[in-house]
Amino acid sequence: VETAREMLDACLRALPVDVAVCVAAVCDWRPAQRAPVKLKKREGEAPPVLALAENPDILHTLATLPQQRPRLVIGFAAETEAVLEAARAKLARKGCDWILANDVSPPSGVFGGSHNRIILVRRDGAIEAWPQLDKLEVGRRLAKLIAEQIGSAPP
Repeated sequence: VETAREMLDACLRALPVDVAVCVAAVCDWRPAQRAPVKLKKREGEAPPVLALAENPDILHTLATLPQQRPRLVIGFAAETEAVLEAARAKLARKGCDWILANDVSPPSGVFGGSHNRIILVRRDGAIEAWPQLDKLEVGRRLAKLIAEQIGSAPP
């Protein structure tokens, strides 16, 4: 896929599924109209004004489906400040079951780095602060928790 709308369509076509893990957010905004040609810089002209349109919210859409909602919907919250508070707010706003929050501020070294520190926030209010882990280990830990959750959940 190349656009957020195509990504949402692909997710909806994949249903039903037991688990949806939305690990990366697409852009919140897109150009409202695509230009049929390159927008060239012209001497003496002001830059073009770009109108924006909101992209679909894939995590929220999957979490609030009236039918075919995955049994477990998980999102991530890349934050630069007030990480736990932002994660709680996102969990409520999106309607998902879990949010994995992480500090992506420049001092954290997350972008371009190999490690991450996760705070798992669950809809039932439970919070787990994970130690700094290699990103592969974050994935392993998440996969184990998903398996435990799905294995214990009623069909």
